[in-house]
Amino acid sequence: MANSDQNPLVSVLTTVYNREKYIAAAIESILASTYENFELILVDDQSKDRSVEIIREYEKMDQRIRFYINEKNLGDYPNRMKAASLANGKYIKYVDADDMIYPTGLQVMVSMTEKFPEAGYGLFSLPQDKNRIYPYLLTPEEAYKRHYFEKQLFHKAPLSAIIKKEAFDSIGGFSGKRFIGDFEFWHIISRKHPVALGPQGIVWYREHEEQEMQINRTDFTVPFKYLKCSEEMLLHPECPLKNQDKEKALKKVKWNQARYIMGVGKNHSLKIARQLQKESGMSFNEILRRVAGKN
Repeated sequence: MANSDQNPLVSVLTTVYNREKYIAAAIESILASTYENFELILVDDQSKDRSVEIIREYEKMDQRIRFYINEKNLGDYPNRMKAASLANGKYIKYVDADDMIYPTGLQVMVSMTEKFPEAGYGLFSLPQDKNRIYPYLLTPEEAYKRHYFEKQLFHKAPLSAIIKKEAFDSIGGFSGKRFIGDFEFWHIISRKHPVALGPQGIVWYREHEEQEMQINRTDFTVPFKYLKCSEEMLLHPECPLKNQDKEKALKKVKWNQARYIMGVGKNHSLKIARQLQKESGMSFNEILRRVAGKN
């Protein structure tokens, strides 16, 4: 396994915690890839089920598999960072233990992203663009404009992306913030690195009741955290938008914050405002100003 100009090594990263139901399907989908120059790095986070036993069997079957077991449970994002630290490839490609990738997935991601040497990452699983064919490149400013004024871009999970290891390391990887870590990461990497965009039909994202994302459906503060993160990213000194566009985006985000607070607070507005104050770090008066539509 080695990097080459035409056939760069891809480090496929799979973090595992109690995924005995799904891990075999995930591994088999990766091993079925038409793109063969990859290493599969699996890092188990002290699973209590048969995940380790299942992975050991696959480890015997393919020399591209590298398996590690953490000495203690690290948690989701720290384990993602651990896996990335073990990568040797030009690219890293996350495939979670309960997800799958289509046989041509790696091939398409690599070939399309490689068309743009300046791209820091490739983001896929996007709806058809009515105006131009994939792949195409967006500058940092264009990526922010697309997300805030056209179609959402920074809402994708890592499964939909392939990331240059050099670009990943340059921003320090994931911060590890719960729920919003992926969303924040795309904002941060897009400050400095252009992104290549690509189509759907490359990966398969499984939905099930054991995922943390299910909390989004019961914890009313989670959507607000995304809006607060957007505000923080737009206010960052390195935000690539011009001042006029930045103000326009901020106004939109703050309006959505107010609409959200009013929407979930019809029956328990005071209680919810207090909870949002605790979760967001904003003052109670600031939250009330947002509800009133004031900056």
